[in-house]
Amino acid sequence: MKKTALLVISLMVLLACTLAGCGNTKAQQSETKTIHIYQFKVEISEPLNKLKAEYEKTHPGIKLDIQSVGGGTDYGASLKAKFASGDQPDIFTNEGYQDRDTWLEYLEDLSDQPWVKDLDDFARKPMTVNGKIYGQPMNLEGFGFVYNKDLFKKAGITKLPQTIDELEEAAKRLKAAGIIPFANGYAEWWVLGNHFINIPFARQPNPESYVADLNKGTARIPGNPVFDQWVKLLDLTIKYGNRNPLTTDYNTQVTLFSTGKAAMMHQGNWTQPQMDGINPNLNLGILPAPIDNDPSTGGRLAVGVASNWVVNKNSPVKQEAKEFLNWLVTSETGKHYITKEFKFVPAFKSITSSDETTGDLGAEISRHVREGKIWSWNFQRFPKGLNQDLSSSMQAYIAGVITKDEMLQQFQGAWDNLKYR
Repeated sequence: MKKTALLVISLMVLLACTLAGCGNTKAQQSETKTIHIYQFKVEISEPLNKLKAEYEKTHPGIKLDIQSVGGGTDYGASLKAKFASGDQPDIFTNEGYQDRDTWLEYLEDLSDQPWVKDLDDFARKPMTVNGKIYGQPMNLEGFGFVYNKDLFKKAGITKLPQTIDELEEAAKRLKAAGIIPFANGYAEWWVLGNHFINIPFARQPNPESYVADLNKGTARIPGNPVFDQWVKLLDLTIKYGNRNPLTTDYNTQVTLFSTGKAAMMHQGNWTQPQMDGINPNLNLGILPAPIDNDPSTGGRLAVGVASNWVVNKNSPVKQEAKEFLNWLVTSETGKHYITKEFKFVPAFKSITSSDETTGDLGAEISRHVREGKIWSWNFQRFPKGLNQDLSSSMQAYIAGVITKDEMLQQFQGAWDNLKYR
């Protein structure tokens, strides 16, 4: 009887322990929190997934759900669709300025976060409103004509072009050597409506004032001498570019360049990871985009903050989201990913990078920033929706459907329709 009683008691204890274990497991499962991240830099999607595994390993109970949407997809439209459907991300990306104002009602004030004091002054402005900071800059980026140094050498180009005539001479030499001078991804609205259109705005005597004057109606685009010069540069890329530029998307453009078929493309340092995946032995540099024959106006690259991490202030896990962003820029693992995996030029004073970590293009951007040889980014200041309209007019011009004057008139008409005061 005693043995039977002991056996029954032992079984009951074992059953109780098992049930308690199951209860703990269910409790642990119920405590797991998921941070939904929605971002448009598709070129870092692969290393972001590696970072996800690292973070989840050291932060039990936290899961990262990362969606990368960009390239040929309209990120802004897809983000609006997510909010409209109630599927709001906890962290998403924002370009700043007009994009910041569009989403301001959803943005958490991050001014009290530990990383704010370490932020580069250069990177604060796009996400600052009334002294409050609503986003964490991803990085600094710059763009111009990315070029293949080995192909330049093959074509006998010993002096880097600083003027538009010198750029055309380089294009002629490349073409004579059987190399496509320019890989143009003009199927993408942002290649034209963000980056290429930035050139004539950055060359204005005071770009910020020029944008403000366009909004006030006291400045115009048709008749502006800088725009007249800029069209010559656009014509040059078309004349010496790949066939069918209007059906060439971003991936095709980068592949055309990375495989050595083309010597130049108007892109920036964000392309480095993708190009390394295709050909890690590329010898790269970035050329400024000249629009005239005055060498003193050249030598600069357009540099700014392309994207910022923002936290949805209505998120049920916004504290966990802020903790993740703080870890990203303060932990050694996060810093490693920013510089070595993403190949970013950091926007923080305490995060240092070397030419080896950021790649050839990041090194060029860093050098231009240090030397103060930069043009401003202005396309983020445009009225909302204008960039796509400008791109459509440029595509019509490239297709030969409209003239230069008609294109510039369409620019003005689109601005007048969308301008804000």
